[in-house]
Amino acid sequence: MSELLVNYKNANIYQQEGELVLEGVNFHAEEGEFIYLIGRVGSGKSSLLKTIYFELDLDEADEATVLETDIRQLRRSDVPALRRQMGIIFQDFQLLADRSVYKNLAFVLKATGWRYKDRIDTRIREVLSDVGLEDKADKMPHELSGGEQQRVAIARAILNSPKLIIADEPTANLDPETANDIIGLLRQISQTGTAVIMSTHNIPLLDKYPGIVYRCIDKRMEEVTNNELQMEIQQ
Repeated sequence: MSELLVNYKNANIYQQEGELVLEGVNFHAEEGEFIYLIGRVGSGKSSLLKTIYFELDLDEADEATVLETDIRQLRRSDVPALRRQMGIIFQDFQLLADRSVYKNLAFVLKATGWRYKDRIDTRIREVLSDVGLEDKADKMPHELSGGEQQRVAIARAILNSPKLIIADEPTANLDPETANDIIGLLRQISQTGTAVIMSTHNIPLLDKYPGIVYRCIDKRMEEVTNNELQMEIQQ
């Protein structure tokens, strides 16, 4: 039986400014699932994701669990340990500009408790191989293309073998071919058992890489059927 990683029942999602953006959300994610969130800018996609990685509080819900933790009663002191079980990918990469690809990844491992240099080195080489950047370890971020920087961000997200990856518009700043490669890579990761929840405006890619699709519209979130998705793609 698949592990339930996220489970929201009748949840209300607010922006940081306190504005209600999604009402009565029913949403769940199980291990290995590949889930898309679609909808216009401001429809609540990013706010929903922020509740899952604890950037926004979620107080109003009949049920709200992430990684088997009731986040309605979450203590700030518990957040670091929970975040170590997930990877987070942003559209602007958020790499440390003053250090190499290798040192970006080493920084994360050391910050999450890795102590032995040989183990750190082995893990970094593994994840760079997974994302096809074996020869880029010594490069600085500014020496990489946008697609390569996003691959480094994905490598960073999978360093600690997370149960859950959250990707907020990971292809927004990329050309269509590179975006296709990034979605393909995330899809491969989900097939290893890691759940991927991704917000996107890139609707045509959903046809090539099928998954579970939720649309945020008019302060509601609804699962989209395959027929509805095809109509969305044709528009």
